[in-house]
Amino acid sequence: MEEKIINAVVNGIKELWGGNVDAGKILLQNTRGEFKGNITVLVFPFLKLSKLSPDQTAGALGEYLRKVCPDVVTDFNVIKGFLNLVIASKCWIETLLNDYIDEDRDEKPLVMIEFSSPNTNKPLHLGHVRNNLLGESLSRIVEACGNRVVKTNIVNDRGIHICKSMLAWKLWGNGETPESAGKKGDHLIGDYYVMFSQKDKEQEVGVEEGEDTPLMKEAREMLVRWEQGDKDIRELWAKMNGWVYEGFGETYKALGVSFDKIYYESDTYLVGKDLVLQGLEKGLFYRRDDGSVWADLKGDGLDEKLLLRSDGTSVYMTQDIGTASLRFKDYPIDKMIYVVGNEQNYHFQVLSILLDRLGFKWGKDLVHFSYGMVELPNGKMKSREGTVVDADDLIATMIDEAYDVSRELSKNSDIAEDEAREIARKVGLGALKYFILKVDARKNMLFNPAESIDFNGNTGPFIQYAYARIQSILRKAKEHVDSSLEYDSFKGIELNDKEVSLIQKFKAFRPTVLQAGREYNPSLIANYCYELTKEFNQFYHDYSILNAESEELRGFRLLLAKKIGNTIAQGMYLLGIEMPERM
Repeated sequence: MEEKIINAVVNGIKELWGGNVDAGKILLQNTRGEFKGNITVLVFPFLKLSKLSPDQTAGALGEYLRKVCPDVVTDFNVIKGFLNLVIASKCWIETLLNDYIDEDRDEKPLVMIEFSSPNTNKPLHLGHVRNNLLGESLSRIVEACGNRVVKTNIVNDRGIHICKSMLAWKLWGNGETPESAGKKGDHLIGDYYVMFSQKDKEQEVGVEEGEDTPLMKEAREMLVRWEQGDKDIRELWAKMNGWVYEGFGETYKALGVSFDKIYYESDTYLVGKDLVLQGLEKGLFYRRDDGSVWADLKGDGLDEKLLLRSDGTSVYMTQDIGTASLRFKDYPIDKMIYVVGNEQNYHFQVLSILLDRLGFKWGKDLVHFSYGMVELPNGKMKSREGTVVDADDLIATMIDEAYDVSRELSKNSDIAEDEAREIARKVGLGALKYFILKVDARKNMLFNPAESIDFNGNTGPFIQYAYARIQSILRKAKEHVDSSLEYDSFKGIELNDKEVSLIQKFKAFRPTVLQAGREYNPSLIANYCYELTKEFNQFYHDYSILNAESEELRGFRLLLAKKIGNTIAQGMYLLGIEMPERM
C-alpha cells in the first residue's frame, strides 16, 4: 500500500510540476485521530518544485492520487498543508491477509547476549529478576529481527564474596545442608553471607578505620588459598556452589529463562590473567612498585584501571577479559551485548577499550545494555543486611495473588482446580514480567506488586484477559474461521473506522519489533501490545463479531479477531509472557 502511494507521489510530482523527487524522502505517517483519513503525506518538501502554497500543493497532489490510483485512495482532505488520504477498504483487508514471512537466518549476524551474571553467595532477588527478564526478552527480540542469538551467563563463582559465605558455614554451619535445613541451596548460602556480615560488624569495634577485622583477614586468606588450589578449600567451594546452582536452576525455570552457554569466573579468570600479562609484555599495561598491574587510560579520557592486585589475584575486569577471549574462541561473534545495571557504566567503557587494545574485533563496538535499578515503596535493597526481595518469594506471591484475584473474578467458572493453578501461574508471572518490561530499561523503577496484578489498565493481566476473550470467541465460532480465506470472500465489505484503525495498529507490529531491536528496548513491544489490546476492546465494545450483519462480515471480523489475537500472543512471547487460552 505504502509503496503504491509513494510511487504515485513520485510520478505525480513529475507530471504536475516537472520535478524529480527521491522516493526514499517521501514521508508517510498515520493520520491523526481528529482528522478524516488514514495516511498523511507531508508535502512541504515539494513546495520548491510546485511553487504553490502548502494547501494548493496538497490539493493538487490529492486530486492526482485519487485519479490515478482509485483502488488505493478513495478520498482526501487537506489540513494546513498536510494531505490526509482515505484508503480503500480492500487495501486494509489485503494488509490483514498478507502475513509477514521471516527470512532465512543462516547468514545473519551472530549476536551474543550476556545476562543474569549472579554471584554464588546469595539467591536471586528482584534486581536479578529485572536483569533476567530484560535479557531473555532482548534475546527474543534480537532473534525476531533476523539475527542468530546465543544467550550466555557468567557466574561469579569465586572471589571474596563466596569466601565470606564459605568461612561462615565452616565456622558456624555444623555441617548443615539444604536437605537438613529444608531450604533451597542458594537460600542457605545467602543466610551464611548475611551471618558473615553480622559477625564482621561485631568485630569492627576496636579495629582502626580502613583495617580489616580478624574475620575479614581470614576470608582474604581463604581466597588466596583458593587461588593456590588448596584441596580442602576447593572441595568446600565446589560443594557449596553445587547447592547454589541447583537453587538458581529452579528460579530460572520458574522465570522461563534459559541459556545456551554458561561460563564460570573460576574458568575464565586465569585466561584473563594470561592476557593481562601478555599485554604487559607488549607494553599495553604497566606494573607498579607493589607488583600490581594497571592500564593507563588517560589517553582515552579516563583514568588508570587496576587489572591484577599486588598479591596476584584477579579483579572483575580481569575475569571479563578472560571470558571475552573464551567466547570469541567458542563463537564467531559479530555483536556482543552485556545486560548489566547502570552502576557498571564505567566498567564497560573500560572493558571496551581494553578488549579493543587486545585485538577483539567487536571490542570497540560492544553494547552495554545499561538498565536502572528496581526500588520498592520502602526503598532500596541491600544483600548484606538481608533486606532483599527474594525472587522465589516474589514469584510465589505473584502466583498466589493472581490465583486469588482470578478466582474472585470467575466464581461461577467451570475451570478445574489444576487448570486454575496453571492459569494463575501464567497470569502472576505475566503480571510481574509485563510490569517490569513496560518501563524503559534505562530508567529506575518502583515495583508495586498490587498494581501489577490489576486486570484493568496497562498491565499484563489486562492483555492476557483480552487474548483469552478472543480465544473464547473463536472457540464459539470455530466453523466460521478458515485460515485459507482469500480477499475475494470479503470484497464487498466496507470497513468502519474502528476496523481500519485496528488493522493499522496490527500493521505496526513488525516495524515496532524492528525498532525495539535497533534500540534494545523491550518496553516498545510491551506498550504496543497494550495499545493493540485497547484498540481491540474498543472495537469489540462497539461492534458484534458473532452477530455481525452478514455472513461475510462475520467471517471477516472473526479473521480480524484471530489475527489480532495471534499478534498479541507474538508480542507477549517476545516479552517472555505465556498466554492463557481462557481465564
